[in-house]
Amino acid sequence: MCLVGPTAAGKTAIALELARQHGFEIISVDSALVYRGMDIGSGKPDQATLAEIPHHLVDIRDPAEPYSAAEFRADAFKAAQDIIDRGKRPLFVGGTMLYFKVLREGLASMPEADAGIRRQIQALADAQGWPAVHARLAEVDPVAAARIHPTDPQRLMRALEVFEVTGKTLTAHHEAGKKSANILPYLSNLVFVAIHPADRAVLHEQIATRFHQMLADGFIDEVKSLYERGDLHRELPAMRSVGYRQAWDFLAGRYDETAMTDKAIAATRQLAKRQLTWLRSWPELHRIEADCGSESEKIVNNCLKLLAEGTIN
Repeated sequence: MCLVGPTAAGKTAIALELARQHGFEIISVDSALVYRGMDIGSGKPDQATLAEIPHHLVDIRDPAEPYSAAEFRADAFKAAQDIIDRGKRPLFVGGTMLYFKVLREGLASMPEADAGIRRQIQALADAQGWPAVHARLAEVDPVAAARIHPTDPQRLMRALEVFEVTGKTLTAHHEAGKKSANILPYLSNLVFVAIHPADRAVLHEQIATRFHQMLADGFIDEVKSLYERGDLHRELPAMRSVGYRQAWDFLAGRYDETAMTDKAIAATRQLAKRQLTWLRSWPELHRIEADCGSESEKIVNNCLKLLAEGTIN
């Protein structure tokens, strides 16, 4: 079973309750939870919870070490097989949609980064803005361009780079990956259940409330300890995580704490919007429309009902 949803929708609380009631072990599908020392800003369960309920793919990397979707897929399969071999059920939980995508569809063979091509794309962005890069991508790969926001430089850079390096679109590479996907038999019928907030305004309030609570819990001190290590920088995948990037820039003096807070909350809301857009296009998805917190019991009961009906593994 996979439990997905936008950030701050309450996936962790629901997953913990499902694990308690149905004996699941949780496999994290979150690109920030893999990193040690990134606890408060990632919403990582506390040590008591981690001791109570087995979690996998949490605290497996140092923030200085990149972690790829391909590595996630291999690690997730290994964890799932171990759980199944012990007579338990894996519960995949998170909001990193790329990880869910490669879990289900496989991963196409992609070219390595090309510094020269990246400089050319960056020059276009510097001269005309990232919307111009998006327009160029739309010419060669309209499917990818429709999926990638014009102000998402990282994904725009990679999508156009893949085409310029190989002559094949990112979409074509992904289609090839689907055809060659090799997944565990147990996971071939894996079904996705999404927590879909009934009221976007409520989700936005939860995002703001959660970030303010993170600040109260010592989030800035957490990022400061990473900032002062000396071997990390803002372009590392770990430091590009929502919240961490804004706190890093605050510590670097790029703006004050009020601006940092506003930017972090806005970036988190934008992330939630992208996640919801992704979910709308996801095939064969069981959607549970509810606002977690006020309707947590409803979500848990719906998941348990699907389990009882044998609809999901």
